[in-house]
Amino acid sequence: MDPEEAGAPPSFRYTAVPRLSRFSDVLDEARYVPVPDAWWIALCDVVMSTRAIEAGRYRSVNIAGAALIAAVRNALPEADTPFVFGGDGATLLVPPEHRHTVEAVLAMTVTWVREALDLELRAGLIPVAAVRANGHDLRIARYAVSPTVDYAMFSGGGLAYAEAAVKRGLHGVAAAPRGAKPDLTGLSCRFEAVPAREGLVLSLIALPEAGADRNAVLAVLGGLLAEIEASPSNGRPLPADGPAMRPPWRGLREDARGAGASTGAGLLRLAHLFLSRGGAFVLFRLGVPFGRFSPRRYRRRLAANADFRKYDDGLRLTVTCPVAMADRIEARLAAARSAGLVRYGLHRQEAAVVTCISPSVLRDDHVHFVDGADGGYARAAAMLKRQP
Repeated sequence: MDPEEAGAPPSFRYTAVPRLSRFSDVLDEARYVPVPDAWWIALCDVVMSTRAIEAGRYRSVNIAGAALIAAVRNALPEADTPFVFGGDGATLLVPPEHRHTVEAVLAMTVTWVREALDLELRAGLIPVAAVRANGHDLRIARYAVSPTVDYAMFSGGGLAYAEAAVKRGLHGVAAAPRGAKPDLTGLSCRFEAVPAREGLVLSLIALPEAGADRNAVLAVLGGLLAEIEASPSNGRPLPADGPAMRPPWRGLREDARGAGASTGAGLLRLAHLFLSRGGAFVLFRLGVPFGRFSPRRYRRRLAANADFRKYDDGLRLTVTCPVAMADRIEARLAAARSAGLVRYGLHRQEAAVVTCISPSVLRDDHVHFVDGADGGYARAAAMLKRQP
C-alpha cells in the first residue's frame, strides 16, 4: 500500500448508499450519489470478444470478463468495491487506499487470461477526478436484487468515458510477468445453459443519444421496463429453482487449463477436477443436503441473486420473453432511435448462461452473472457499434 494512501480516511462508503428494492427506481437519477474524486475506476474487456464468441468461446469470454471481479473480491474481502459485469469485461470502483492492490490484481488477471484462456484482456485504472476533469460525472446507486446481494448502478457518463479512454491507450495497466495468476477462488461456470421459457432470450443494450432530452430518454427506458415486467416471468431468464449443473466431463479440459495446470500435471489435474465435480454433480442432481450445505437452497439463492439487468446511463438486460414482445421492444427502440433519443443493440438467442462467483457455498451472498448463450451482451454491443 502506498504510504500516502495508508492514512487516507474513507470519505465515502458504498455500503452506506441506500438500497433500492424496485429495479425501475434505477431510472430515478435523484437516487444516485456522487463518487468522490479520490476513488479509482478499474476496468477490463476482452479484445475482439465477438470473434471469440463466433468461434464458440462464449463461456471463456464470460469467465475472462468476470475474473477481475472475483480476483479483487478475494484480494480485498472486506473492502468496499462495487462492481458491474459487462459480459466480456468488468468495471469496479476502488477506494484510494486499495488502488495499488487492485492495480497488481489487474496486471495478474491480464496475464492469466492470456495464458489460461488464450484471450487478450485490455485493462485500465483511471481516477474519478480525471473523469470529471474531462466534463463527465460519476454517480452510483445500489439495487438490492435479494436480501443478501446488491449490484451497483451508475449514471453521469463517467464509466463510458473511462472505457473510451482506456481503448484509446490512456491509463492502461500492463500484464504481470509470465505465470502470474490472481486468486480466483469461487469463480466458475458449471451450470447448464438455461433454455428460454417464453420464446427466446433477449440481450439488450439501450443508451441515450448524445444531446437527447434526458426526460424523454428515461420515458423510453421506463416503457421498455414496463413491457418486460408485464410478462409472466418478469423477464427473469432463470427458473426459481435455479439452473441444472453440467455433467462433470463437460468443459473439463477448459477448466483444467483455467486452473493453470502444467502439461505434466495435466492428467492428475483432470482426474482431481473430475472427482470433485462429479461429487458436486451427484449432490445437485439428487438434491440431498450434505452437512450444512443444501443444493436446493443454493440453486434457489442462485436464481434470486442473478444479475440479469443493470443500468449504466442506459439499460443492459438479458431477459426471457415471447417473440412478439421482443418484436415490440425492437420496434420501440427503432422508433426512439429515429427520434434521436437512443442508440441500441440487441441479440436474440435460445438460452441464457450464468457465470458464478461463490467463494463459500454455505453463505447466501454468492453472485451470478447472466448473459445470452450465443454471445448476448457482446453481440448486442457489436450491433450498437455498427450504428452510424
